[in-house]
Amino acid sequence: MFKKVLIANRGEIALRILRACREMGIKTVAVHSAADSDAMHVRLADESVCIGPAASKDSYLNIQAILSAAELCGVDAIHPGVGFLSENAAFAEMVEEHEMVFIGPTPEHIRLMGDKITAKETALELGIPVVPGSEGALDPQGDIDAVAARIGYPVLIKAASGGGGKGMKVAQNAAEIEQSFRLARAEAKACFGNDEVYMEKYLSHPRHIEMQLIADNHGNVAHLGERDCSLQRRHQKVWEEAPSPAISSELREKLGKIVTKAIKKLGYRGVGTIEFLYEDGEFYFMEMNTRLQVEHPITEMITGIDLVREQLRVAAGLPLSFRQEEITFKGHAIECRINAEDSNTFIPSPGKINDYLTPGGYGVRVDSHVYQGYQIPPYYDSLIAKLVVHGDTREECIQRARRALHEYVITGVNTLLPLHCDLAEAVDVVSGEYDIHWLEKWLASRLQEEAA
Repeated sequence: MFKKVLIANRGEIALRILRACREMGIKTVAVHSAADSDAMHVRLADESVCIGPAASKDSYLNIQAILSAAELCGVDAIHPGVGFLSENAAFAEMVEEHEMVFIGPTPEHIRLMGDKITAKETALELGIPVVPGSEGALDPQGDIDAVAARIGYPVLIKAASGGGGKGMKVAQNAAEIEQSFRLARAEAKACFGNDEVYMEKYLSHPRHIEMQLIADNHGNVAHLGERDCSLQRRHQKVWEEAPSPAISSELREKLGKIVTKAIKKLGYRGVGTIEFLYEDGEFYFMEMNTRLQVEHPITEMITGIDLVREQLRVAAGLPLSFRQEEITFKGHAIECRINAEDSNTFIPSPGKINDYLTPGGYGVRVDSHVYQGYQIPPYYDSLIAKLVVHGDTREECIQRARRALHEYVITGVNTLLPLHCDLAEAVDVVSGEYDIHWLEKWLASRLQEEAA
């Protein structure tokens, strides 16, 4: 097992990794920007190194500074966390070239799945169903109308690189296709430095279902069930739950067999998540995330498996500590993403937290790096906490979420706590009858009611 791990990230995920390392007897090194010198993971780590000023490009995305810190502190491995460099194949390669272990998949697999077009082609080869779409990237000089007509309107034009809803535009008909194509290319170029886009059939009422996977270097592969991430705004997840209220145990088993067979054939190593759109009983591959997911705690809650611990074990060359047949799914779990944002406008709300009181009790978990007096910097993602609740049934879980949300106190900044309180009472959320478009429609109708 590793003796010392550098955590190349910040916020709640850095603290999550640090805690797993400490429980395994692994020393930790926290790297941080000048803006994060008072961060909780920096305070708790065995060592810490400032790697640059506040801007991400000068700190958390500064590969040279991170590798220098790693060599200075004599670490065995680097955990990239989520976001930042976690799916950067060049960074993974450089870590290995410096004779340290990258806690994640191989650079080849990161690169393979990082390009959405190549990933889709690979999924087809591996027997994973995909959304009908263009054959590779769209040619700017080609007949975009003909491609759209073949697929059938409405269509979705998506960036080949990146994610998070950037570089995605919907064309409802032929009159909109050219403008959607131009806007998607421009946004893809601005966000990812690559203006390649491709086209897919736009599904009208799908759910966002993702399957958690883990594989070791000894040929063992397992899935840990699905998560439903359909409650999202502008392709950003807000509320996640596991298992999905729309998926039967038979469908789960069927999908699990498909993805584990594919991952084994791929020779994948580490944790990974395959994301699908699900509509009318059919699953369609969207992408694969070759890293730990923000929403991994709900999987941990229903399986009892520490994903970060297993991730560290696999990276150290050890086999999985469990077999597929030993995994049991118990109860229901929900994660509410608590962002420092206004619940109506979603405008980020950096600033000082005056009062901070987390909920507790049976079945309640809070993953957060903030504390009373903490200054939320304006430079990074607005996620400040994840409220995770577990219950024997979905009904019990929702009731526990309501109770915990009302106990949670954060003052001094705006947060999404009020939004989540409302979601926990919404009829469609309680019944589980929602899709990926539901939240935006619900928010729009709420604004219209308030305006009236």
